[in-house]
Amino acid sequence: MSIKISYLNNLSNKTSANLVLFTDEKFNITSLKKYISNTEFSYISDLLITSDLKKNLLFFEINSKKTIFLISIKKDLNTSDIESLGAKFHGHINYDKKNDYFVNSDTINSKIENFVGYFLHGLKLKSYEFNIYKSVKNKRVISVKVIGSKNKISAQNKLRFKALEEGTFFARDLVSEPGNILHPDEYAKRLNSLRKYGLKINIYDDKKLQKLGMNALLGVGQGSIRGSYLVTMEWNGVKNNSKPVAFVGKGVCFDTGGISLKPAKFMEDMTYDMAGSATVVGLMKNLALRKAKINAVGVVGLVENMPGGNAQRPGDIVKSYSGKTIEILNTDAEGRLVLADALTFTEKKFKPKFIVDLATLTGAIIVSLGSEYAGLFSNDEKLSKQLLNAGEKVDEKLWRMPLHKNFDKLIDSKNADMQNINYVGGAGSTTAAQFLQRFILKETPWAHLDIAGMAFSKYGGALNSGGATGYGVRLLNKLIEDNYE
Repeated sequence: MSIKISYLNNLSNKTSANLVLFTDEKFNITSLKKYISNTEFSYISDLLITSDLKKNLLFFEINSKKTIFLISIKKDLNTSDIESLGAKFHGHINYDKKNDYFVNSDTINSKIENFVGYFLHGLKLKSYEFNIYKSVKNKRVISVKVIGSKNKISAQNKLRFKALEEGTFFARDLVSEPGNILHPDEYAKRLNSLRKYGLKINIYDDKKLQKLGMNALLGVGQGSIRGSYLVTMEWNGVKNNSKPVAFVGKGVCFDTGGISLKPAKFMEDMTYDMAGSATVVGLMKNLALRKAKINAVGVVGLVENMPGGNAQRPGDIVKSYSGKTIEILNTDAEGRLVLADALTFTEKKFKPKFIVDLATLTGAIIVSLGSEYAGLFSNDEKLSKQLLNAGEKVDEKLWRMPLHKNFDKLIDSKNADMQNINYVGGAGSTTAAQFLQRFILKETPWAHLDIAGMAFSKYGGALNSGGATGYGVRLLNKLIEDNYE
């Protein structure tokens, strides 16, 4: 099923088509008389007496060919709420057999700019489905036509919403792909194709990584027949030589746990262990599509963690790109090894204003925050506040978690500079973040987002219907829009 959106200048007030109208929070429909017939007005007025007005969307079947939707606009509505209304509207039309709907923007009484844009954005985000491997596809096309002169969307804002949708959908596509299709070799090829959008792509393969000394990253992938890669994506949206903002993502295309093998139950879900990298990729595509006025770089480490004959062993010691040595006590604590080299490389090569990394790093963050918040760890108050504010605005929420030098003793090693897991117990997410912080060598403002509970949803969320969520693309885009463009 796909959604086709178009805009019309006018339409007969008494149309026989399915109609979406907006009211105040009390569902007062007096002002809607000119858009519907007298019979329809009387019919709906009568039904409203016994309707649940606490809901924000009501619909009335006028006949077999026409449904009128009433959507209430609360006084304290924000843009995220509007997107949720669009998603809720999708939930109704998704199970309806009708394929044509008209949204009357003239009935909107709100001071929020781009109300229609946010409404349709939520509708589009909710409409995503991953069905490329299904033999029989749903070819239904739903037409949504916006009528009326109010709240028209400029070409620039249309591009902004479209770019954000495409970036989010690309991230969801990547996370949804099975491990036999999107292994590191294929992933690197797909990233190389992003050159057509104006991104500068550099791919570092095994040989180049060995030459650079990225042994922490390489160690994770050495048990796989697939290659390991570090890929950089650069967007230069301003002509000056200002420092870029940087985003780093964990791209473990499939995670068996390596020699420290995971239990078989739910291992099939480990295709989404590359969701952090997918967010970075989706963000960079979005920035390129909307021609963002920012210099930005995305860096992703792509590996497959397999228990092969050449796999890394518990007890191995590797020397990272930073020069620091790491004792591998558990090969299933692999994401932090990939990020360790990627973080130091990003800081050294690009000298960015800040670095935000994203990873499905620990199960412990799900114990802490469930699927409502991602964990935020940071060495910088300003960056933390900016991220928290951006998350609230797009409803991709973050919760600040602690970092403190007292946690260091839990990852100090007797045999190397550090160990990759805390075997004492407790503070699993914090010690993982504390580990990553050791690879920020020059006090660059840095934030780590543990998105293990947010990247994939079995039951769906406000703006997704289950599966890959694309969490973080809209959050980081908002961070940039509000603070760095």
